[in-house]
Amino acid sequence: MSFFITTDCTGCTACRVICPTHAIVGKKKHRHRIIDSACINCGTCGRVCPAKAVANPFGRIVAKIPRKEWVRPLFDLELCMACHICIDACPVNALDAVLQKIQDLHPYPVLAREKDCMACGFCAAECPVDAVTLEKRQG
Repeated sequence: MSFFITTDCTGCTACRVICPTHAIVGKKKHRHRIIDSACINCGTCGRVCPAKAVANPFGRIVAKIPRKEWVRPLFDLELCMACHICIDACPVNALDAVLQKIQDLHPYPVLAREKDCMACGFCAAECPVDAVTLEKRQG
């Protein structure tokens, strides 16, 4: 079961433009719809919908959140084991692995492309050691 678009949709296309899997279809000024088989349940469509016309799989309307208030992943390098599962889980390739500790042989994850991050939380959900937390960015 995926997110879905309610009858409150105005057809503004904000959701369609931002969807990382192109799961949203529809014409401008007409109600859009989400293709179940393509939806990855990231919720980004709801966070950008000015009409508050996107509901989660449980039927709850997703709140519109200004992009500057979206959460971003923070990595605890003391817990991280550099497995890169979080990087693989990111549907928009916003994460990279880089050497971060002096004399360390293992690259650790970083948010390399902040503008691409959709605040989906997949990186945190998939981390086997809970080294990824989601927090609002500072400033």
